[in-house]
Amino acid sequence: MQAKQATATRRTEVIGIASGKGGVGKTTLSTNLAVALSLMGKSVMLLDGDLGLANAQIALGCQTQYNLSHVIAGEKTLKEIIVTSRQGVKLVPGASGVHQMAGLSAAVTAGIVQAFSELDDEIDYLIVDTAAGIAPSVLAFMEACQRRFIVVKDEPSSIADAYGIIKVMTRDLELDEIYLIPNMVESQAAGAHLYRRVNDVCNRFLGKSLHYLTSIEADELVLTALKKYQSVLEFAPGSAGARDYRRLADALANLPEIGHASGGLQFFMERLVQQTPGG
Repeated sequence: MQAKQATATRRTEVIGIASGKGGVGKTTLSTNLAVALSLMGKSVMLLDGDLGLANAQIALGCQTQYNLSHVIAGEKTLKEIIVTSRQGVKLVPGASGVHQMAGLSAAVTAGIVQAFSELDDEIDYLIVDTAAGIAPSVLAFMEACQRRFIVVKDEPSSIADAYGIIKVMTRDLELDEIYLIPNMVESQAAGAHLYRRVNDVCNRFLGKSLHYLTSIEADELVLTALKKYQSVLEFAPGSAGARDYRRLADALANLPEIGHASGGLQFFMERLVQQTPGG
């Protein structure tokens, strides 16, 4: 009885990671952040929520026989598709190249997350790597998370699309706890400057302020590591990229608890179902 109570009260921090457009390094950031947290001794689960072009397993060097499409079809349970990477990250594989998975409605996405109620793992962090853009599944995932990371590059199209998804999340969904993560920037100073620029626009036109933790500097070793199916923290632990991901993980771990979060994977599931029409 006591063991059940301990599991029920354990708090899981749920982080949604999105971007306004593809090609900004969102999945690379998600996987490296997951590894950095795992190396800190945290229990981490990564949900590959890109339900059409899932590739988190590639970045973690995992071979996956089953994925979320098998859960949706009723062929496998969520527990049966989870694999643990060599870095200790529990991966829930997405469905790469499965056409019907790419356009799931918010209601079906809610069904995916509802499957989390069967899990009894003690997880410190659940990282949800969503698809790029503002598809219903992306917004459903982001609304169910406790904190939301928006990845942005210092390019006009990336900035415009990041502002677009922030606008939808703040105006239409009235979400808070939105963090801007500048990626592949020239320096920490350049990243902080990019954050201030975007934040100024959000303050002026949306009446909302974004949070900031740190930036990820451009580092060719991050891409080299990816080509070798490794995180940069494994491949080049002394690199600028590894340093920045450790800094991001440390900053995340030191954030205060969110007062209104009732906690855990159950909270993630319940929040997603509640905001889904007909759920």
